[in-house]
Amino acid sequence: MLSRAESSPDINNYLTYLVVNTQPPSTLTFNLEDFHAIRCAAAVMLKNDIKNSYKRIPASSLSYIRSSIFLGLEDSNSQIRNYVGNVITEIVRQGGILGWQELLPGLFSLVSNEGANVSPGAQEGAMGALAKVCEDNKQGLDRDYSGQRPLNFIIPKLLEFTSSPIAKVRAYALASLNVFIPQKSQALLLSLDALLARLFLLANDPSNDVRKNVCRAFVHLVDIRPDKIAPHMEGLVDYMVSQQRKTDDPELALDAAEFWLCVGEHENLRATLGPYLPKIIPVLLESMVYSEEEIMMLEGGEDDADEEDRAEDIKPNFAKSKASRTAATANGETGIEGSDAILDPGANGSSGGYTKITDEDDDISEGEIEEYDDPDDGADPEDRWTLRKCSAAALDVLASVFHGPVFEITLPYLKDNLRHAEWPYREAAVLALGAVADGCLQVVTPHLPDLVIYLISLLNDAEPLVRQITCWTLGRYSLWASHLTDPADRARYFEPMMEGILTKMLDNNKRVQEAGASAFANLEEQGKSRLTPYAEPIVRQFVRCFGKYKDRNMFILYDCVQTLAEHVGQGLARPDLVGILMPALIHRWNKVSDKSRELFPLLECLSYVATALGSTFSPFAGPIFSRCIRIIHQNLEEYLAAVNNSDLDSPDKDFLVTSLDLLSAVIQALEPEKSADLLAASQPNFFDLLTFCMEDPSNDVRQSSYALLGDCAIYVFPQLQPYLPTLLPILSEQLDLDKIPAKHLDTGFSVVNNACWSCGEIAMRHGKAMAPFVDTIVLRLTDIITSPNVPNSLTENAAIALGRLGMGSFQELAPHLGNFAEQFLDAAEKVDFTDEKATAFEGFTMVVGQNPHAMEKCLAKFFKAIAGYKGTLVSNSRTRDILIPLFHQVSTLLSCTCNRFSQVARFSLATRA
Repeated sequence: MLSRAESSPDINNYLTYLVVNTQPPSTLTFNLEDFHAIRCAAAVMLKNDIKNSYKRIPASSLSYIRSSIFLGLEDSNSQIRNYVGNVITEIVRQGGILGWQELLPGLFSLVSNEGANVSPGAQEGAMGALAKVCEDNKQGLDRDYSGQRPLNFIIPKLLEFTSSPIAKVRAYALASLNVFIPQKSQALLLSLDALLARLFLLANDPSNDVRKNVCRAFVHLVDIRPDKIAPHMEGLVDYMVSQQRKTDDPELALDAAEFWLCVGEHENLRATLGPYLPKIIPVLLESMVYSEEEIMMLEGGEDDADEEDRAEDIKPNFAKSKASRTAATANGETGIEGSDAILDPGANGSSGGYTKITDEDDDISEGEIEEYDDPDDGADPEDRWTLRKCSAAALDVLASVFHGPVFEITLPYLKDNLRHAEWPYREAAVLALGAVADGCLQVVTPHLPDLVIYLISLLNDAEPLVRQITCWTLGRYSLWASHLTDPADRARYFEPMMEGILTKMLDNNKRVQEAGASAFANLEEQGKSRLTPYAEPIVRQFVRCFGKYKDRNMFILYDCVQTLAEHVGQGLARPDLVGILMPALIHRWNKVSDKSRELFPLLECLSYVATALGSTFSPFAGPIFSRCIRIIHQNLEEYLAAVNNSDLDSPDKDFLVTSLDLLSAVIQALEPEKSADLLAASQPNFFDLLTFCMEDPSNDVRQSSYALLGDCAIYVFPQLQPYLPTLLPILSEQLDLDKIPAKHLDTGFSVVNNACWSCGEIAMRHGKAMAPFVDTIVLRLTDIITSPNVPNSLTENAAIALGRLGMGSFQELAPHLGNFAEQFLDAAEKVDFTDEKATAFEGFTMVVGQNPHAMEKCLAKFFKAIAGYKGTLVSNSRTRDILIPLFHQVSTLLSCTCNRFSQVARFSLATRA
């Protein structure tokens, strides 16, 4: 019946009638409670129909909805008013603000009570609807429509509404203003002084909701106009401290705590907090104690290691490509190391730290009202951004800015609470000690011998949450412990720390297991190759974890294994260690299905392990290689089926990314002959699949594809070469910067970066056979190195590829030399003296030999580059035997052919040196 009714052109009129009428039709015998539920259902149906079928709704019906729906804002029931607000904002979202020109004046009239007979509920309903419209249409409201911007009218009205006698109206008005502050709309900036005046007046508003939005406004203003904040810092510090101590409203306290975090991270404002640290630090420490509600939600006392994980406990896992390839390492842009990693303890949740999770899909953006949703329903409480986490993060930031003074204020708190009889205070003190680890390490170091020994003892605390946070804090200090050089100190501090964390990886509480694994991954990052002597006990413990862990913690365990492989490297290739580790990984490999998201971290882990084991990975390579080929083939087939049939779901491309990365690792690890055998046995054909992947619409897939292409050029070029006539045109197209969508620039640049790298690797080996593609490739590479809008790493990689292209195609490049010579030299100057740079200069110099006249404008830079090689890599055979003699030969040629003899003379001594 409902389906038939939905086909009627009057269905939306009917739904609107039900929503806005408070009494059921006389022909129906519903009681009011049942009729209220029907009205709510009708409102949801109406909103969804507008969302999904707006263009098919008759104009007369839309007119009726617009003229009638306002009655719902005056309903006595707040839930109906909220649903009506959802309908209104959906109409605006679909039809635009100009499609309903009466809307804003109508809402303004209701909120302002212009008729003097509007109920407070109607004012609240209208302001709630206006807040939704602002949130959902913040860009559209700031556009120019025939010389007018709606926001120019809205901002003054919102400021006016902050003076309403109704608290919810004031709160909604401030919340709406907060929508526009971050986007720096001109209308708001022009009213900034008026806004500040209102904020100061509302700072002591009796409504918590109003004060929440006051705090949020000041946080936003820190980002866009710090100059407006700085003169009031003393008063703001006192205000935020007072609001953070409002223990009756944790959300208000959290909004206040965000202020310290935001100011502490602001380069131009952070120093202004210095005089107020004695006020700020104590309130942060107070706020780091678990609340009673949090303790009840966490239920941390269970020994639950033997319980199976629920499906909802396992969060989505996303592939992380390790496929970045670069030959340009001088600027350190190819990898990032730093303490930030320790704040994000793992792929599946918290280990007691304080990573902020930003949810861009806020309920209000879908037209829902927060007060009718439970954001924590069914969620892991440890994944919430809380006052406790925000305070710890703020303490971390302030410690990184002010160092010693922060620790001096924190130290008395630590002395009073680290051994507190009540575990929540012990836990908070351990969290505080971990939070100051980065910023205060120098001043904490004298205390660490005693502190570390005590922390190790806390690993056996009866309360799991204390054990959990202790793992995290020990991980924060693993840099100090792992770099101890005295054998006695290592035996006293580092080895017990390592053993303690390893032991907690097999705790009977899953959260402690996860915290232990996360802390150990951090210890691996800090200790690096210093862990090699301990590889056997580490691997044995990992294998025990493989036998005990349930699905959720398996993800962080993969991270531990791959981090060990990354930093211990060949130290893991001992036959005894291979015999311990690989059976456990292969057992898991056989257990995980091709459709499981656990496959992502497992494939990534195996990539690192294969690289570390090298040729000793060979016995395991065949089945793994074949399965990766099968996964890629299945994924591509499913994608093509979905393209041709809209009823089918498109497959997850992360399966492609991780499989391609693992194939790269296997090809790098094995002897070329073994890799060649695997390629020959591949069904379907390996290079046919790679061709499809190189043209995949996903940037992540193409990034991994071009990394694999370059690895094939290095390790299996004879097998790759027959397919280059097909692959090189695709590669050439990928080098076109104009084809990178503006909204995907970052990942697009990563793809082009790998394409440049693979192009250079192929050019070195393909030689003169590159000739048919040279004109297109040199044009694209020249565009890259002459573009001011690309990252330095991409410019440098393109320059390396361009130079290498000259090794076999110097005659073809010679006519183009004047277009790229100077930019090549500028880019190459930033690159370290590596084999990659040497081969690039070899090719470039060969091109110069074919067209020396093109160098006249940048001759000085060329000789400077030559002089830079003096003594740098003379021990490198290629540089010594090929590059240096080539430099001499070409510099002599330049002396004979260029007119700027005086310039040549000035550089001749440096060149010969």
